Amino acid sequence: MVSEPKIVNFDQWFEAGREFKKKEEELFRHTMEVAEARRRLPRLQIEKEYFFDGVDGRVSLADLFDGKSQLIIQHFMYGADWDEPCPRCSGIADCHSSIHPHLNARDINLVAVSNGPLDKLQAHKKRMGWSFDWYSCLGTDFGFDFGVSYLPEHHETGVAYYNFEPLQNKTDELSGVSCFIKDTDNKIYRTYSAYREHLMPLLNFYSYMDISPKGRNEDPDKIFMSWINFKDKYDAS
Repeated sequence: MVSEPKIVNFDQWFEAGREFKKKEEELFRHTMEVAEARRRLPRLQIEKEYFFDGVDGRVSLADLFDGKSQLIIQHFMYGADWDEPCPRCSGIADCHSSIHPHLNARDINLVAVSNGPLDKLQAHKKRMGWSFDWYSCLGTDFGFDFGVSYLPEHHETGVAYYNFEPLQNKTDELSGVSCFIKDTDNKIYRTYSAYREHLMPLLNFYSYMDISPKGRNEDPDKIFMSWINFKDKYDAS
């Protein structure tokens, strides 16, 4: 059982804060080192043509850059026959719905792509009040090639993988994020992909929880992020 923090006077509180600051500075340095190592990962050229359905019609992967040289795609779980998308993916989308001006200022475009029908994507986008572009890859290889969409035969033949490992559980859709860069010759390269708990940096509300007195306050017996719901379904009380 974790003991309750001590109640101290101001001088003791101040000294504890000054000592703890050293741990945060160490974490910051390590975070920057990991970010630099991530940028130095090898790149994979995208040679297959991918097309997506958007509100303005069919577009290519190159079009998703929207004039920028860098692209981030959220692989948003929304199966073709689902009534609603993944609430955890929806939570991620809540966190990046209004940051486009800041990303665009740094030569980055951000979109979401799902394996569901466009009309359902747009209906949920309107319901959530999101501003980012959301495209459908339904009927294409995109989700399958990026390790977030699966057919029964993928599981039967053992070719299903997720988070760089063989996938143990039979499912049709999972979540992730992929990053791309386009060079001056318009060649596109995949630079990075992340899945599962590695998506945590996209959930900025966790950063707020981590500085609060009770922290994340999650049930340790439940799977990571299991508490997240659609933002309009939380109990207002």
